[in-house]
Amino acid sequence: MNDLLAWLYLVFIERFDGWVALGFVAQAMFMMRFVVQWIASERVGRSIVPVAFWFFSVAGGGLLLVYAIQAGDPVFIAGQGLGLVIYFRNLWLIFREKRKDPSI
Repeated sequence: MNDLLAWLYLVFIERFDGWVALGFVAQAMFMMRFVVQWIASERVGRSIVPVAFWFFSVAGGGLLLVYAIQAGDPVFIAGQGLGLVIYFRNLWLIFREKRKDPSI
């Protein structure tokens, strides 16, 4: 039990700095996209993906990419980098559709 407590102290207390704080903020923003999607779906009684989902995806993914670059994690960098391309593409498709039909 002491080993676990020592590890938790090391990871969450001793290593805590501005980068870790940024990582937690980024993860919270990234998580909010699911909260927004869940609330929007509950309101209409079916699964939908609101535009705010993609904005939280870009914000959280962008901050997580910065964190991953600072940490030097190639797996995390590749994953967040590709994700950002997909999030921006979805926003582009949404706004292009809205320009064609403003009633959407």
